[in-house]
Amino acid sequence: MLRVFLVEDESTIRETLRDTVPWAQCGYEFAGEAGDGEMALPLIRQAKPDVLITDIRMPFMDGLDLSRLVLREFPNVKIVIISGYDDFEYARQAIDIGVERFLLKPITKNSLIGVLGELKEKLEGNNYLAQFHQEAQEYEQYARRRFFERVVGGQLTVQQIYEEAGKLDLDLRAQCYTIALFSILPKGAGVSETYSEPAARVRDALLEHFMKYPEYLLLRWNLNTYVVLIKADKDKMERCVRRCIDTVRDQYESCAPDQNWSLAMGAPTQRLSALPACFEEVSRLWACRYILPRQHILSAETVGFLTRQDDGDNLAGLDAAKVNPSIWQGVLQSAAAEEIPSFVDEYLHSVAQALGSQPFCQYLMLSVRFAATEFAMGLGVSQEEFLSLLDCLELTGQNVTQGDLRRYLTQVLFQAATLRDKASSSQYGSLLSQAVDYIDNHFTDDSLSLNLVAREINISANYLSAVFSQEMGVTFTEYVTGKRMERARELLRTTDKRSGEIAFAVGYRDPHYFSFLFKKTQGCTPRDFRAGGGRRP
Repeated sequence: MLRVFLVEDESTIRETLRDTVPWAQCGYEFAGEAGDGEMALPLIRQAKPDVLITDIRMPFMDGLDLSRLVLREFPNVKIVIISGYDDFEYARQAIDIGVERFLLKPITKNSLIGVLGELKEKLEGNNYLAQFHQEAQEYEQYARRRFFERVVGGQLTVQQIYEEAGKLDLDLRAQCYTIALFSILPKGAGVSETYSEPAARVRDALLEHFMKYPEYLLLRWNLNTYVVLIKADKDKMERCVRRCIDTVRDQYESCAPDQNWSLAMGAPTQRLSALPACFEEVSRLWACRYILPRQHILSAETVGFLTRQDDGDNLAGLDAAKVNPSIWQGVLQSAAAEEIPSFVDEYLHSVAQALGSQPFCQYLMLSVRFAATEFAMGLGVSQEEFLSLLDCLELTGQNVTQGDLRRYLTQVLFQAATLRDKASSSQYGSLLSQAVDYIDNHFTDDSLSLNLVAREINISANYLSAVFSQEMGVTFTEYVTGKRMERARELLRTTDKRSGEIAFAVGYRDPHYFSFLFKKTQGCTPRDFRAGGGRRP
């Protein structure tokens, strides 16, 4: 219910309006009154009304000054000025300030009721749009990510990119483009530990930051990785890249100093059609986070071995950190299965100086085999079962080429990651099954929300949102709205309930918002749907 506050220095008029106007019937709660502007201001701050009705001529502070102060603090408040003076200058000032209506005394009850009705319709219309847009933001992010996947996957022509971007209200016009990937994980995190409070703080701060600048498009790539598309003029690109790197670094170091994090930054390109190649480069850099765990910023400059092709058997100069078993553990715990080939390529580049040594190659093969086998056993898969999935074991103990070595490492790591993902899917499936069951049984409750469902199944709301859209193919809001609209259509077809009754029956407190949302999602009003025999026009 909307709230209204009344300011009038003439007590008789104030009391008459207060006691005779049927506020509740008009959809309002009478939130308070005052006899002058000075007394009213602190009460208005406390009551936070939607509508302010104020006299223009009052002692201590007049209605115009009060309106200026109120609109400065509460710009969405609708103000009605009442005056006993038919003075154009007063009306002009009221309009300049942003006052909604200027009414002359004497004010009749019916005229005020009419104005209250107009303001209620306007306020609720704005509220419906705001609520709808807020709910649509979740879907918008999901739709943008799917669009970006198609762009970097090379599935769209340049013309199609612009057309699809237009539908999503994205302006991709720029002289230069590049891509960044970044993520954060708790130390020692396994696949099931994909949410942390520090990560949430970083995400919220970065989302707020990147939304300030049109040069950035921030998207969630998977459960713990984010992607930034940077677009700018050539003379501004370096500054935008630097600001992106500095912002991510500063947020991680201030909000999550004890966590593992990395950022990979691609080289700028002047063509949209080159974004797939840019993303491929960033993905290769991204794979290096396991090889260089202390190198948080991964770029062509900081990852020098990307372009080095040293072959030989120089074991003496090999960095011992590059054969640390923790590298395999990190890959097995959190690398996506599709990342494995890129990781293996970059890893072999990093140790190219030693690949001429067959003992070293055999050491790598055994090291990866033991690490992957132990990891698989931790997932509940026996050693025999895991090894039976591999057809490269015959390479052990033989002289191998770099191609053989690449195939061996890729297959062993990929099979272990695939087993991990299956275990994760089972975990996700259990969570989603609980979430969907709860939604299906409670979607008609007007209190249903993402936070409520997350609490019921004992996970974070952010984690549930990400898993839900990733595994279900629709967002949480889309799913709930779909269930409610399906039930609403059924009630419209099979009962004679009024629209307001159906709104309450399917989980909406406000019948007007239900009608607004029904038309937005179904393409017609509930009345038109019923009149059409239950068919969309």
